[in-house]
Amino acid sequence: MNADQQLAGKRIVIAGGSGFLGLSMAAAFGERGAEVTIVSRSKPKATGDWTHRVWDGRTLEPDKTGDWVDSLDGADAVVNLAGRTVNCIKTPDHCDEILRSRVESTRVLGEAMRSVANPPPVWVQMSTAHLYGDPPSAVCTEESAEGLGLAPTVARAWEAAFEESKLPQQRGVVMRTSFVVGRDRGGGGGALATLGLIAKLGLGGRVGKGSQGMSWIHEDDLNAIFARAIVDDSMPERLMSGPYIVSSPSPKSQVDFMRTLRKVIGMPIGLPATEWMVRIGAPLLMRTDPELVLYGRYVLPKRLIDEGFEFQFAELESALTDLHERTN
Repeated sequence: MNADQQLAGKRIVIAGGSGFLGLSMAAAFGERGAEVTIVSRSKPKATGDWTHRVWDGRTLEPDKTGDWVDSLDGADAVVNLAGRTVNCIKTPDHCDEILRSRVESTRVLGEAMRSVANPPPVWVQMSTAHLYGDPPSAVCTEESAEGLGLAPTVARAWEAAFEESKLPQQRGVVMRTSFVVGRDRGGGGGALATLGLIAKLGLGGRVGKGSQGMSWIHEDDLNAIFARAIVDDSMPERLMSGPYIVSSPSPKSQVDFMRTLRKVIGMPIGLPATEWMVRIGAPLLMRTDPELVLYGRYVLPKRLIDEGFEFQFAELESALTDLHERTN
């Protein structure tokens, strides 16, 4: 029995699940027969086969929609995606909120599970491949050295909060996730929506040097990996546990990524942007951090490969073609 089949009848709580990734995951799990509860500050903008409970991300307080903590009692797994988006201008206040929203929500989630009679036996925790920093050409795996700067610092604090908060009897899995390409289900389309618009305008060329890594994963593979982490007990000696890089096995440079995207959407022109143009234009025109596109990393999912995970979309062109055909 594969992971998709094993999801049927499972009770899964997705914390911070009202955004792009959470709605994709909730839809995928629900389609496979799981009973999904989303707990988040805001109600999902999309409708689906799930229950929603309001949680402020920082306290155990119940809301008029019901006590969100009760949804954890007897659940088969909790998935924690909670955290402020990094797609913003990095002001001191925003940087503080990016860190606090991740660390505090993780700690409160641990407190909540300690307060119920039957806490979930599995906790799948979101993290980020930004942990490895921005090495210009090195290919990182789970064993690689961690980086320096804001993003690696946030990742370390996030994972440390998880390790401190996880219950002794819980199996914990940490997902160091790369850039996810997927569809907009009402929670936004992720960075791909912005890149697609830029490419359609003929501006999707080299950014800066263009050699910076763009590690990526299709949403279907992401959801399959999370599903496997939750239910795959066919080989107890190889149960998923600890940190995993969640990314396709074929990372691309920025220039190759955008070239492939332009090919898929049928745009032959891709004007380049120098570093100084991006540093001025990104905060002014797109209200985002220029370093999100000027820097990057190449990561490989060594543990997933070693454990035999089969990617449905291992190559970028097939992944982008699938998404383009399903949204047009």
